Amino acid sequence: MNRVRTTYVEDPVALGARLRAARADAGLTQIELAFPGCSAGYISRIEGGERVPSLQVLRELSHRVGVSESFLRTGREATLVGSSELLDAEIALRMGELDRARELYAGALEEVRTDTARSEVLEGLGHIASQEGECREAIDLFEEALRLTGHGPGDRPRLAEALGRTFATLGELAPAIALFRECLEHFEGGDPVQYVRFACLLSYALTDAGDFAEAERIVAKALGRGREVADPYSRSRIYWSQSRLLMERGKSDLAERYALKTLETLRVTEDMYALGHAYQMLATVYLDLGRAQDAAQTLDDGWPLISSSATRLELAHYHIDQARALAALGDKQEAAALAVRALDQLGDALPVDCGRALLLLAEIFRDVGDRARAHELFALAIDRLEADRPTRYLIAAYKGLAQLLKEEGRIEEALDVFEQALHAQERSGVVLA
Repeated sequence: MNRVRTTYVEDPVALGARLRAARADAGLTQIELAFPGCSAGYISRIEGGERVPSLQVLRELSHRVGVSESFLRTGREATLVGSSELLDAEIALRMGELDRARELYAGALEEVRTDTARSEVLEGLGHIASQEGECREAIDLFEEALRLTGHGPGDRPRLAEALGRTFATLGELAPAIALFRECLEHFEGGDPVQYVRFACLLSYALTDAGDFAEAERIVAKALGRGREVADPYSRSRIYWSQSRLLMERGKSDLAERYALKTLETLRVTEDMYALGHAYQMLATVYLDLGRAQDAAQTLDDGWPLISSSATRLELAHYHIDQARALAALGDKQEAAALAVRALDQLGDALPVDCGRALLLLAEIFRDVGDRARAHELFALAIDRLEADRPTRYLIAAYKGLAQLLKEEGRIEEALDVFEQALHAQERSGVVLA
């Protein structure tokens, strides 16, 4: 599933409340707290949960109000012996300097004295493994980090989200759904920001699992709780959930409306990385609507925002959509090159993603007249996509192969494959034009 990367701040609204309280305790007005690069107006937006400051701004704010960076970020004091080293590791991780982050976390691991501290270091190493596409290693690290806390996943929401997302990346939706559901129950009647966060994560996983009815119920309830908060991230998550659900159900015209709402809501956060993903989602909707030129332009707009800090798997997802747009515009050679690159980047990711790239390659080779290669790739795409629940991509692969067989005069085989496409469509719940 497409993702918005978790920021280093678990809850922008809670961070704003902590900053506001710390500023009041320090006897400072917003104007007095301001400094070059951080105006009083920007501080007001941070305190309202409408902005997430950079780590450098957060460091200066914490110094000026007299609290630790760790407390301002999370509400907890740092538990590592080398807390400065941990913060440097987090900055390096956020900046995509994975080798440097690994070195710093490894150094911190040698100094820790408690299970809680060790848990925080292992979580950091898990994020590195995840960004490098080493999903199994990331799961092992995240699970050990969670075990060491001695508490439930709801007490470490960032860690729980990372673990659940990694399960989903591998197509292991059952443990992802169970984890997100446990966290949702933890925040039932509690923090509405966290409730919305895990409701949307649960809806993503349910959508990927084909349980559209339950996903719709969860999103509807999240929308109700979302009215309690002004946090733009919460609202954008709800719009994102609605758009993905509609798109997977084949209702791309309605999905466009919510994709645009996601994009506009995220603009106020100035979170370039999240905006890049929102552009990608909108482009995917445009592709489904047959608006290849709009899709290509939208992907071009999003690329500078995401390319420098995307993980290998996220780059693969983006390249697949770029290839789809290029293929639709007639640039088959560049589209094929991008699809092949995406396959190399995907590794052991969700089978549906590999299947999408193979399907795209099959369609390109079919269009350039290499029927034998297209036949092979349609079959490979079906093999990958059958490992997951029935999706619109599996249906398209069946139909593509059936059309090739029909054109070759292999009518009985074509009818058999087309029947499989219809059966997959019935099981998927997807509405196709």
